[in-house]
Amino acid sequence: MRFRNLTAWVLPLVLLAACWLAAPAAMALTLAEALDKTPAATLFQGADAYGPPEGDPAIVPVLKGGEKLGYAYLNSDFTASTGYSGKPIRIVVGIDPQGVIRGINLVEHHEPIVLIGIPEPKVLAALNGLIGADLGRVAAGEAKPPQAEIVSGATVTVLVMGDSVVRSAVKLIRSGRLDGLGAAAAPAEVKRELDPAVTATEDWQTLLGDGSVRSMVMSVSEVSKAFEDAGQPLAAGRPETANPEDDFITLYLAPVSVPAIGRSLLGDVAYERMAAKLQPGQAAVLVAGDGAYSFKGSGYVRGGIFDRIELLQDGQGQRFHDRDHTRIAALAAPGAPRLKEIALFVVPQDFAFDVTRPFDLQLLVQRATTGRDKATLPFDLAYQIPERYLLPAPEPAPAAATTPAPTQVGEPVEDDEGPALWKTMWQMNQVNIAILGVALAVLTAIFFFQDVLVKHPRTFLWLRRAYLAFTLVWLGWLVNTQLSVVNVLTFANALLSGFSWEYFLSAPLVFILWCAVAAGLLFWGRGPFCGWLCPFGALQELSNTVARKLRFPQITLPWGLHERIWPVKYMIFLGLFGLSLYSLSDAEVYAEVEPFKTAIILKFMREWGFVLFALACLLPGLFIERFYCRYLCPLGAALAIPGRMRMFEWLKRWPECGSPCQRCANDCPVQAIHPEGQINVNECIYCMNCQVLYHDDTRCPHMITLKARREKIARSGAPNLGAGAPAPAKSAGKAPPAFQAQRAARPASIPDSKGA
Repeated sequence: MRFRNLTAWVLPLVLLAACWLAAPAAMALTLAEALDKTPAATLFQGADAYGPPEGDPAIVPVLKGGEKLGYAYLNSDFTASTGYSGKPIRIVVGIDPQGVIRGINLVEHHEPIVLIGIPEPKVLAALNGLIGADLGRVAAGEAKPPQAEIVSGATVTVLVMGDSVVRSAVKLIRSGRLDGLGAAAAPAEVKRELDPAVTATEDWQTLLGDGSVRSMVMSVSEVSKAFEDAGQPLAAGRPETANPEDDFITLYLAPVSVPAIGRSLLGDVAYERMAAKLQPGQAAVLVAGDGAYSFKGSGYVRGGIFDRIELLQDGQGQRFHDRDHTRIAALAAPGAPRLKEIALFVVPQDFAFDVTRPFDLQLLVQRATTGRDKATLPFDLAYQIPERYLLPAPEPAPAAATTPAPTQVGEPVEDDEGPALWKTMWQMNQVNIAILGVALAVLTAIFFFQDVLVKHPRTFLWLRRAYLAFTLVWLGWLVNTQLSVVNVLTFANALLSGFSWEYFLSAPLVFILWCAVAAGLLFWGRGPFCGWLCPFGALQELSNTVARKLRFPQITLPWGLHERIWPVKYMIFLGLFGLSLYSLSDAEVYAEVEPFKTAIILKFMREWGFVLFALACLLPGLFIERFYCRYLCPLGAALAIPGRMRMFEWLKRWPECGSPCQRCANDCPVQAIHPEGQINVNECIYCMNCQVLYHDDTRCPHMITLKARREKIARSGAPNLGAGAPAPAKSAGKAPPAFQAQRAARPASIPDSKGA
């Protein structure tokens, strides 16, 4: 026992030492390190060397025989490139002096859907579609940003990758660092201003008629023909409805930050509420639609991004996130139709958007082709604000003969993510946060009043089953809040490579659950999460309950075997942790030893290999309760290590527990009670089965003895000692009859500690 306690304290110190030693290797990837992974010929055909870096953020000349072909740069040095994983996607881009993309190399990413779902070559092929794009024309406002081909199942990831390449290239070009290309790139236009005197509201037909609201109407047959013309016959043959004349979509667009338009469409109260949240100069647009096709799609539900629409202006694009979105129930303008989808989007401040200048809303139309593959076509809805909302144009100033100032050394790079992202995410998830808060409060009450609840075994049993069902269905399958060992590895690496709370705060439910788990570790160890809040653990226990009802045989492993194989999960965790210090992306791949993503997040809708593995993890649990939790779960191991440092002992034991009584040890669902009687908190899931037995005067030998004594005293008329009376001193003679019967019935695999 002393050795075990020593291990519980030494192991965390060893892990901390490993973190400290590995800190230099966990820093953010630099351009020099990225170029070490990128041969020059990957970016420019025939290139053989790189020149010295120039400026800050650095760009590096790409050379062929000493002649400069162009430049290489790292996308994340110029623009935000945070993917679904919450970590930057780093891409080395080769661009020539004319602003044409010549090569792309994906050097680092942590996107889970690519790591373990979509083949990476498929994503790279889509990204390479940007090679040859003339972004000099895009930066000059002469062309629209090119769109990377969408990969089905990885839409958000590909959009983020493509956007970061285009945005970073346009920003670099406009900085004037590509041999002066930026001098002609930024078009000089007269700045227009809104007329503050125009505030009168109008009805729907007037707004449509004067162009205050622009619309795009497409039928199913028109979209099918567009796919046919684009060489996508399979997509053309899969229309959304059987009737080709049905309305595919009627899409409406209007800038509601313009006072007269906003008050007309939103009403005075909603407009004032929106205007109060906007920063000076910040804009908001209203997008509404009806018909068979949804402009919202479903990407924003899990990925947080509206992947079917993009706001375009001056060669730059902005996709909206769920934090930018507010759902509108109905339009306030008289005569406005009832529409299926109405969304208010606040344009992020870091996107240089001018509502007085022309802009477009691009709609991406997706149709299935074969299997999970999809074809995508863009359709643009153009908008130009009517002249009546603007002040008269001033006389244009003489054109300056200077070029835009290049980026100076030490100048900070703007981040595409707003500084208060996490606050908006919390506001967007208020209902789910409230539900989770109530659930955690209920669980806390269960733990604090456990002595009362366990005295009613049947009520407690159904309470536990109901809570596990809630954990599985709502926490797991509906809101996808399944914690993973990847969270632990990511947190550890974040501590080593520049910790930022915003990454973790941007996922409110996961953050709250981790805070609850951390608090639970101090009070009860890992049991609150593993036994009550883990959706996969709930799935195991509930499936075992069904198996018992169907009379599946239940297997109890011999204690010696059980004690020797439970360390396997610790070995798996330490292996993943060590690998993460070398390569977090590799560790995330091998973290698929957890079947959580397959069974909970993706609900078994995945490649058959992953599904078979998840089922293989669940199958033994039908015969050995919580088999995966006991022997294989690296997350359980990660939580067990700090769980040894809990401050309280809440699980009660009688002096006879373990010597001679083995009833709790025999009945523990996960064999977390040693034959000598002590509870191993590293393995305990806090199901409280032992506490139900502790108070049961029909199954616990100690309570049976007390009950017999009370009945005897009652018959003799002496004072009643009560259920909480201390146990009588052990006599040198025979044990009480209840203990003798218990010892006789004990399995031979569990030794008698007294006899030992």
